[in-house]
Amino acid sequence: MLPEKSSYVIRFAGDSGDGIQLQGAQFTMASALAGHDLATLPDFPAEIRAPAGTRYGVSAFQIQFGGERITTPGDAPDVLIAFNPAALVVNLSHLAPGALIVVDAHAFSEQRLKRADLASNPLEDGTLKNFDVLQIDISNLTHQAVDEFGLGAKDSLRCKNFWALGLILWMFDQKRDAAMNWIEGKFGRMEAVKNANLAALNAGHAFGETAELGPSLRQHATPEAPLESAEYRTVTGAEAIALGLVAAGELADTELMFCSYPITPASSVLHHLTGLEEAGVATFQAEDEIAAVCAAIGASYAGKLGVTSSSGPGIALKTEAIGLAVATELPLVVLNSQRAGPSTGMPTKTEQSDLYQAVYGRNADTPIPVVSASTPADCFDAAIEAVRIALRHMTPVMLLTDGYIGNASELWPLPDFDRYEPITTHKPDPSTDAHGFVFSRDPATQARVWATPGDPRFVHRVGGIEKDIHTGNISYDAQNHQEMTDMREAKVASVANFIPDQTLTTGTSTGLAVVAWGSTFGTVYQAVRECVEEGLAVGHVHLRHINPLPLNLARLLDQFDTVLVPELNSGQLATVLRDKLLVHVEQLNQVTGQPLAVHDVKQAIERLAPKRIQQVG
Repeated sequence: MLPEKSSYVIRFAGDSGDGIQLQGAQFTMASALAGHDLATLPDFPAEIRAPAGTRYGVSAFQIQFGGERITTPGDAPDVLIAFNPAALVVNLSHLAPGALIVVDAHAFSEQRLKRADLASNPLEDGTLKNFDVLQIDISNLTHQAVDEFGLGAKDSLRCKNFWALGLILWMFDQKRDAAMNWIEGKFGRMEAVKNANLAALNAGHAFGETAELGPSLRQHATPEAPLESAEYRTVTGAEAIALGLVAAGELADTELMFCSYPITPASSVLHHLTGLEEAGVATFQAEDEIAAVCAAIGASYAGKLGVTSSSGPGIALKTEAIGLAVATELPLVVLNSQRAGPSTGMPTKTEQSDLYQAVYGRNADTPIPVVSASTPADCFDAAIEAVRIALRHMTPVMLLTDGYIGNASELWPLPDFDRYEPITTHKPDPSTDAHGFVFSRDPATQARVWATPGDPRFVHRVGGIEKDIHTGNISYDAQNHQEMTDMREAKVASVANFIPDQTLTTGTSTGLAVVAWGSTFGTVYQAVRECVEEGLAVGHVHLRHINPLPLNLARLLDQFDTVLVPELNSGQLATVLRDKLLVHVEQLNQVTGQPLAVHDVKQAIERLAPKRIQQVG
């Protein structure tokens, strides 16, 4: 029997054609409107059209919601809704003993069991003996609910995701209004489809109200979260990146040109930016990755801010052109939505394995600043910061997200835009000295003048061949190349003079420092908070700026006895910290395509952290 808690974890699972992601998104919206904090984990199959009922085609959506601060989608679901045998067996390993499993009993036919590579029926062979199981004939109950609308058997069955959504909304005392409004808006011109989905939603809800299935099926009241007073909306990382780029363009009074080639999981940003011409954003879907980045560089040469995006394999293809942007000293933002690799790897699974590529991955001495986002909502500020650095220093900047935070959603308090400082650029204005050189650089940032074609005061040459440090003309002089290489290094190093000191995110200022970056934020934050409550001396340090590192980071880490670096790779940030700071670090590494679990981080902390000495914050 599901216990009463202040927060719950639910996982919806079925075929990729069962509307699982829509089901999860609608439950997310209902939870947000109910005043709950939340975090989600969409888990897509890599195959676009995997055979129905197979393990390869299982799609899942996990959400943790409730009346406390939520920073992760949860380690283990309290409730699993499985639409077929494959969805059940693929997700069993995620469950803790005693979890509630709701299955569509109709789907457990001999043929469906065979598709899922099952020799016996898990509903009958004792596989589920440690779980609380509700067998409900969701398929037939959906058919009965929508029969009057004449959709036919196949189309009627497509409504089962809303039937199950209605049941789960009832179970956790959530309102149906948001889902009903979505159905009305989506299917308004298809009367039968609209009415069938509404009927399925209401039938599932009514089933929960009227079925007498014992203590397994009952309502669970969930308290509202103690959220700060603000206007909130749910946002995915991809949405927040898009909004952040638009906001940065406004802050810089500069139009953006977003050039991209479709690749999972980066394509969503292009989708969100398309159609925003009135906000000063132009989009271009190129024929390949090289064309995309070169078009973005061309846009920057012409006076717009060029932005390009991809995932690890596409970033590899863009590498030479990124070097061209470094050589020409043009602003460029490169968005890398990381995924599991190498090569094609697991396109829909998350990883943090492109940090080496971002920091070191170009020919010759070609440094660029590297910034990372930590949560879906944080992508907004991270995008603004990447643009600010690119324009202030006239350099390409790599912005790292990953498949998890790109697709996941959380509550986002809408920011007060007035608190953001304007972004200055190095564009010449009518008062700029007409006798100056384009390559006369700002000594604080090493940024050159952002002169554009057509300005007769600043005629200049750009290209990939090494140039004279003063005039920009082609130069093969040995000493000049040394000076240019030193200047490019100094340009990136100067970024550290403008970023804030690194601070402790939470925890104690002595003992064990857990240094993390990117999408591990929520997991590490929760694990550290729980360990501090249990009396351990542990602090959480989360990095946004990875190249260059904050100037005070070494001093901050000197306060601790031990440094632990948890990350979704084989130890890439650990290597960077050893390289840049000469510190000894302990590693916690995972490359499963899934986010870190709080339980695993806590185990590592408990192994390394002493008892608490001093608590801060």
